[in-house]
Parts: sequence; C-alpha cells; structure tokens
Amino acid sequence: MPAHMSDAVALPSEPEPRLRDQVRSAVIWRSGTQIAGQMLTWASTFLVIRVLSPADYGLFAMTQVVLVLLNMLNGYGLASALIQRENAGLHAQRQLFGMLILLNLALAAAQFAAAPVAAAYYRQPIVADLLRVQALLYISTPFIALPYAMLAREMDFKKQAKVNFVSGLLGALAALAGAYAGLGVWTLVLAPIVLFGTRAIGMTWAARSLMWPSFDFRGASDIARYGGVMAFGQIFWFIQSQADVFIAGRLFEPHMLGIYTTSLFLTQIFVSKFVPPLNEVAFTAYARLKHDKDAVASAFVKSARIIMVAALPFYLGLAATAEPLVEVVLGPKWIEAAPIVHWLALAMPMMTLQVLYAPATDACGRPGIGAQNGIAGAILMPAAFLVGVHWGLLGLVAAWFVAYPLYLGISTWRTLPVIGVRFRDLVDAIAPPALAAIGMAVAVTQLDNMLPPMGPLLRLALLTCAGALVYGAWLAIFARATLDQVIDMVRKRGG
Repeated sequence: MPAHMSDAVALPSEPEPRLRDQVRSAVIWRSGTQIAGQMLTWASTFLVIRVLSPADYGLFAMTQVVLVLLNMLNGYGLASALIQRENAGLHAQRQLFGMLILLNLALAAAQFAAAPVAAAYYRQPIVADLLRVQALLYISTPFIALPYAMLAREMDFKKQAKVNFVSGLLGALAALAGAYAGLGVWTLVLAPIVLFGTRAIGMTWAARSLMWPSFDFRGASDIARYGGVMAFGQIFWFIQSQADVFIAGRLFEPHMLGIYTTSLFLTQIFVSKFVPPLNEVAFTAYARLKHDKDAVASAFVKSARIIMVAALPFYLGLAATAEPLVEVVLGPKWIEAAPIVHWLALAMPMMTLQVLYAPATDACGRPGIGAQNGIAGAILMPAAFLVGVHWGLLGLVAAWFVAYPLYLGISTWRTLPVIGVRFRDLVDAIAPPALAAIGMAVAVTQLDNMLPPMGPLLRLALLTCAGALVYGAWLAIFARATLDQVIDMVRKRGG
C-alpha cells in the first residue's frame, strides 16, 4: 500500500467539528489497534528472527525487490482516486473493482515470468521458486483495495482496524508455525499469504463490498489518470527505497544482505509500522480540507510536531542502545548488526519527515509533486549506494548520510509552498522534540559508559528507563506547550 505517511490528529480552528471528531476517532482506532497488533506481531517477528538465519532474510530481501516494484502498480492509487472523488457511487466502485482485477492478474503473470530472470541476476536459484509462490499475493489485492477505499470515504477506520488486527494476528501465528516447523525462508513467504488472504476476506465482509466488477471503463478516466500519476510517483520511490538491496544483493552474500536488511527493518519500525495507519486518516482528512489551504497548512505543522515527539526519541534511543538491544531482541547471532542499527537509526528522522509530505500534496490534487520529489530520490540514493557498496555494509550506511539530506532538502523546497507552510514554522514545530531527544541520547550514552559489566537485558532496561525519564523531564521543563498538546490529543480534548 502506498505510504501517505502523516498524522492529521490536530486539525485547525474547527472548520468542521464533525470532521475533527471523525479524524480523532479514526486515529484512535487506527493507531490504537495498530499498536496492540504490532505488540503481538513483533513478538512473533522477533521470535522468528531468532530461529531463522541472516541468510534466510537475505534471500527473502532479494525477492522483495521484484515484489515491491510490482506492488507499486497494484492499484492502490486507483483506490485513492475513489476516496477523493466527488461521485463514488456503485457504478464507480464496480469500475474500480474491474480495474483492480485486470491489473493484478497482469502483475501476477509478470512476476511469474520474471522469476527466473531475478534468480539469475542474484545467482540464487531458489529466488525463482519464492517469487512464483509469492505471485499468489496479487489475488487478494482487489478484495482489500476496494473495501479500503469505501470505508476510508466514510472515515470508518474502526472496521478496518479490527480486520487488520485479526489478519495480523493470523499472519504472526503462521510465521511462528512455519519457523518452528523448520520451513526456513519459506516461513517468510507463508506469513504474508495468510495475512493478506484473511485481510481480503475480512475487509470485503466489513465493507459489504462484494459486487460484480465492471469492465466498461467509460467515464472512469479520472480514476485511471489519478492512479497513474500516483503510480508514476511510486515507481521513483521504489527506485530509491530498493536500490540498496538491488545493488548489494548482487555483490553481497545472503548472510551480509540479511544483516543489512534486518537492521533496516529494526530502525524503520516506526516509519513503516506506526506512521502508515495515521497516513490513511491524514489523506482522507486533507482531501476534505483541500479547498482551505490554511487549514491544510495548520494541520500539517501540528501533525509533524506530534509525530516527531514520538519518532525522535525512538530513533535516537535506538542508536544509543543499539548493542544491548540487538543482543536482547534479535539474539547473539545477530550481534554484528549493532553498529549498522546505530547509524541507520540516526538517518531515519530524515526519512520520517520526508514521508510526511506526500499525503498533503496528493490529497490537495497535486500528486505530481510527490512524483517530482521521487525523481530526486531515485537519482540521489542509487548513485550514493553504487559508490558506498564498495566499502561493505558501513559504506551502504554512509550513503544514507550523503544522499538523504540533499533529497529531503529538495523535497522540502518543493512541497512546503504547495501546502502553504513556511519553513520556519516547520522548524519551530520540530525543534523542541529534537533538542529533547538529543539531550536524552547524550545522557543515555554517558550512563552506558559508566555502567559496570552486566547482562544485556538489565543493561537495556536501565538505559531505556533513564532515557524515558530524561526525555519526559526535558519536554516538561523546556517544551511544556508541546507536551501539553500531545497530552490533550491523548485525552481527546485537544484540537
């Protein structure tokens, strides 16, 4: 699913009280159930990581390059077009369903045909077999995307949340069963098939969206055009986000690639797991506010502040505790991932800010801005990875710090004028949690240097508690207004 990653929790001066209440309720359901679901699925994921080997994750990452590429074209952009469309009656829904079916059948066939080519590129024959089985995932897409669009138009994220929770739980159970049954890398193929299969059934039932598709697409050119523009932008996002695995997969052994991709997974948990459900709410809310540029701007600035209040201590805390955290969460056989986790975590705040831009510009009818930003990333990131890969894993990590500041700067320059946000306002919104997180990281690092030798679990617990106390105290003393806004949001009193 495309990532319009933002949080529209705080809306401006009550342009629509009912919309504000809908957004607040939607965020509570999407983020609340997401957190509960992720606690269960993470427990499963980290248990599976302990059972499987880095090489298993390296092989799986090779298949994801192909899968992510084709998933950029799977039709969620068409669903987004239906969300922001004025007229989205039964005929338009049937047309969307028909488009989704044809498109995903074509993608499944393309992946099946491309499987041997990918295997030859990576020099790993098993990659072909993995890709052929993963082609089954496309069958579920039409039965998820259509009800998603229908429920999102109604701001009914409660039903979505329940379905996502149940399907995530079943996927986690499938992963555990596969790992302990000795399926190896096939565990990583089985779990998503179970997850998306059950999600398709649940979403279709929740939205009552089972209908005959229409293959008469007259009058649906706006849906196709909007979806095409969004897919075009996603292609460039794919290039920049998968370039490291595509390049390293050719040169690294599966073990080394597994160390890198699992480190990346760990450091991107916040931006990939917590922000996307908020993005779904944000896109719909921004779409309703798109005729009031000041309202969109105010909502964006407040949203960026609230997201960064949570994101920055996560990333800097992860960097400060990388060694004990990797040993506790992933296990001793992954300890060589600790320095990779440390440095990647420090790069992730840039990525989090970057992905906040797309929902506002897309919902305001300017998906081309996201495409232009994607082009910049698709040039800068692969170029940096091509150079950095020759210095091994740390070379890949260094490429993030060379290319991503340039990419973020270009995107900020293009995006802020479109949504009516001044750069100074964005900096003022982010500065308080940034300073608090930096102070926390320094304090935790100093404490870690003073601690006597102890077990990794106790060490991690002490550092985490100290970090939480320092961060909370800093906000309470130096950024009280920011802390009050977050508290108000949690209590559902703030706007």
